[in-house]
Amino acid sequence: MPDRKSPLAPFRNETFRLIWAASLISNFGGLIQSVGAAWMMASISSSANMVALVQASTSLPIMLFSVAAGALADNFDRRKLMLTAQSFMLVVAVGLTLCTWYGIITPWLLLTFTFLLGCGVALNNPAWQASVGDMVPREDLPAAVSLNSMGFNLTRSIGPAIGGIIVAAAGAAAAFAVNACSYFALLFALFRWKPNLSARTLPREDFGRAVSAGLRYVSMSPNIGKVLLRGFAFGLATSSILSLLPLIARDLVKGGPLTFGLLLGCFGLGAIGGALMNERLRERLTSETIARMAFAGFAVSASVSAISSTAVLTGAVLLIAGASWVLALSLFNTTVQLSTPRWVVARALSLYQTTTFGGIAAGSWIWGTTADTHGAQTALLASAVAMIAGAALGLRYALPELQSLNVDPLNRFSEPDLPLDLKPRSGPIVILIDYQIAEGDIPEFLEAMTERRRIRIRDGAGQWALMRDLENPTIWTETYHVPTWVEYVRHNQRRTHADAANGEKLRQLHSGAEDPRVHRMIERQTIVPHEYERFKRQVDMH
Repeated sequence: MPDRKSPLAPFRNETFRLIWAASLISNFGGLIQSVGAAWMMASISSSANMVALVQASTSLPIMLFSVAAGALADNFDRRKLMLTAQSFMLVVAVGLTLCTWYGIITPWLLLTFTFLLGCGVALNNPAWQASVGDMVPREDLPAAVSLNSMGFNLTRSIGPAIGGIIVAAAGAAAAFAVNACSYFALLFALFRWKPNLSARTLPREDFGRAVSAGLRYVSMSPNIGKVLLRGFAFGLATSSILSLLPLIARDLVKGGPLTFGLLLGCFGLGAIGGALMNERLRERLTSETIARMAFAGFAVSASVSAISSTAVLTGAVLLIAGASWVLALSLFNTTVQLSTPRWVVARALSLYQTTTFGGIAAGSWIWGTTADTHGAQTALLASAVAMIAGAALGLRYALPELQSLNVDPLNRFSEPDLPLDLKPRSGPIVILIDYQIAEGDIPEFLEAMTERRRIRIRDGAGQWALMRDLENPTIWTETYHVPTWVEYVRHNQRRTHADAANGEKLRQLHSGAEDPRVHRMIERQTIVPHEYERFKRQVDMH
């Protein structure tokens, strides 16, 4: 196998290696904190729903705020955003430690702290995941995503067990203190990282427009849409095991905090195995087959955990659940990254996280409520049925094959020299492109134009239309609007190499002697003469 395809190839990059190691320490502390929070809630509240809400309170901010965080990560320095997020989580972790140490923690105060930590994760994750593509070459990206999953689950395999020991020996406050200390390693690594950022040739998008651009891009990308749907279904169904694991340890296998930590460690150990099998499975199986295997593996694990009364058997099936977890989520993450250009990758990843963690938050509440009413055993069996239904979704919404599309900028657009002195905010801009199409080529032309419409709207165009000249039926005119001149330039700079085939197809179908004629126009409203000076002043201000 070529060296560039080695699963360890990203470690050749010093920055990735340092931040990966620091993230390992931070994840280790986070998992110890999770054990402390989950077991503390089980100790201070008798409600199964409150125990499940610990998981939901961490996931909910990711669902609510990831899209906004993705827009920030695509428009601002990702390193500074990560530093801000890590510093915020450090302050929250210290506050949680002090409140627990002085004995003033309550169930709702605990949920508030875990919610705030989730807010920090929501701000950090899009910037971190998008930064991986800034650290390593594109061909190493799948391996880097797998290494990140492996790193997290490496800590999951031992962190919870150690967390259980810490909670049993020194209490939850000690677990929270360890988490607070773990942030310093990542803060140090981020301070050392000096990313080589490309110079911006255009002003930043304003926040609202950046969010809408991300939503529009994903909505016009069918492959990403399938990943979001399956990610939501996966999070909704499989959240039962992690959210109810304290109850599995306490009620079904009659254990304590150490048993809980060991069971969570089994989940993490299985996830490491899944990460190690990842590349080999992708070479031999389709993406959809891997996704269905992950759903089915979780269904087996949930069913056996529901009827098992021994920690050994439960731990064994949690190995399967852990492997299924990393196989599915790393597959979803990599598919999104390889299908998305750099200008919008953080927003696409944030939407993926929003749907997946939204499913986890909703599932945690549903399975917690079910456990409160009917018991943990019934909740686990019901979730197993939901997992089978999630696998069956693939019959209608199969995942696309994992392909490395070339979504680098095409860089063929040159801003034209115009006799009018346009400002960046001048607009609206209307574009008309004339094609001459032979009668026999019309069906093929319309098919290509369907794809062109998707690309145009995806990249920021509005009011797209295709018109045919009634007096000269061989002439077809494509028209679309953009709000300002700078948005027109931005729209054209977003074209990728993967889009080039569509443009080539349209040029081949054009039967004119010259290239298709492009008309660039600025829209103007008629005004009465005495208002002209006021109008001119308003234009000059922009």
